[in-house]
Amino acid sequence: MSHQPHLKRTLGPIMLWGLGVGYVISGLYFGWNLGLEKAGSLGFGIATACIALLYITFTFSYAELSCAIPKAGGAFDYCRKALGDDWGFIAGMAQTIEFVFAPPAIALAIGAYFHILIPEISLIYFSIIAYLLFTLLNIIGVKSAARFELLITILAVAELLFFAGLTLPHFHLEKLRTNALPNGYAGIFAALPFAIWFFLGIEGLANVAEEAKHPQKDIQKGFGWAIFTLVILTFLVFLSSVGIDGWKAIVYKNGISGATSDSPLPLALAKVAGDSAWTYHLLISIGICGLVASFNGLILASGRSIMELGRAKFAPSFLGKISPKFKTPIAALLFNLGVGIIALLTERTAEIITISVFGALSLYILSMIALIKLRKSEPNLHRPFKVPLYPLFPILALLIATVSIIAMIYYNGMLSLYYFAVVLLCYLFYKLYKHLTKPVKTDL
Repeated sequence: MSHQPHLKRTLGPIMLWGLGVGYVISGLYFGWNLGLEKAGSLGFGIATACIALLYITFTFSYAELSCAIPKAGGAFDYCRKALGDDWGFIAGMAQTIEFVFAPPAIALAIGAYFHILIPEISLIYFSIIAYLLFTLLNIIGVKSAARFELLITILAVAELLFFAGLTLPHFHLEKLRTNALPNGYAGIFAALPFAIWFFLGIEGLANVAEEAKHPQKDIQKGFGWAIFTLVILTFLVFLSSVGIDGWKAIVYKNGISGATSDSPLPLALAKVAGDSAWTYHLLISIGICGLVASFNGLILASGRSIMELGRAKFAPSFLGKISPKFKTPIAALLFNLGVGIIALLTERTAEIITISVFGALSLYILSMIALIKLRKSEPNLHRPFKVPLYPLFPILALLIATVSIIAMIYYNGMLSLYYFAVVLLCYLFYKLYKHLTKPVKTDL
């Protein structure tokens, strides 16, 4: 019998809501505005509405899987049970790529916000310091990390509502109509990864299922409350930002063309209050909370995803080790730290976001296939929560995710080659490793 330490069950539904919203909320502070350059306000609005539908249908479908199979591996465990070890590994790799590459993009945005406050210091230094601090926080314990996550998530939500309250009185419908579709309808497809960035990461809630006090009940509440909050905030932020002075004002640093910005909300507020007003500086200061919430939460989820691959011996087993003292996946968290710092040193925010989105969409597609397969192959599996309107919800999620990944491959050919090459190389390593060690048969 194994005496490997187990993860602590410390998370209730409110903390899970905090994690679910926290994983995602940075997407409302930066990154999404780059999609406006591709599609304009109308095109990006259409893309965002389609992606919101994807996440609503996917979230409720994924909640069924996470309640039926409350394991830290998330999609890895679901697809392994439904589709076998090979597809389980591929889903696990897609999930890991998503969670490993999203934090570096957020770290760069954290650095950009701090750089606004202290321009004498390079944003890279701020980004690396953030990685070190929040990796340490997650090593110390999930309860500490989750409490911190809940606090800064509440602050970040309040800040977005404060921002909307300041900007909506200056909303002008004609600003939404200005150059609303600059690249035609094709721009909608090019903008999809940036619309996905609004919501990317909510599936990380499934990776803390083993640490929920009552996973079968609490996880579904966390997913439901989180997606409702995020959909409302997404459209509120979109309208209140673009409606002030058009989309170019929050895409380009000079408001016209050229270099793009990682801080769209301060650009929007500067049009209303000026860049010397106390509200502007307050937005930047508290806005960092939104970035930190997602950064901290995705580091937490990444650690669990990597840990599960190591624990099941689908990756080097040291990655699956849990600290006897802190009851956290310390080796996985340190591995994530190393890869993340290498990625952020490239300073390519848009490309890092795109790679992360490729991983997310692969996860969504495989998870929906796994859900449908399990409904047929294991009809008697205990399902404390069942997705409403089955099979409509998982089929809609599957279709939108498939169209999205095809569009991304078309518009990001070279990055897609990098992504699929990494997955293939990792798969070949896994097959070789499998001959050297026998994967663990976990109770799924």
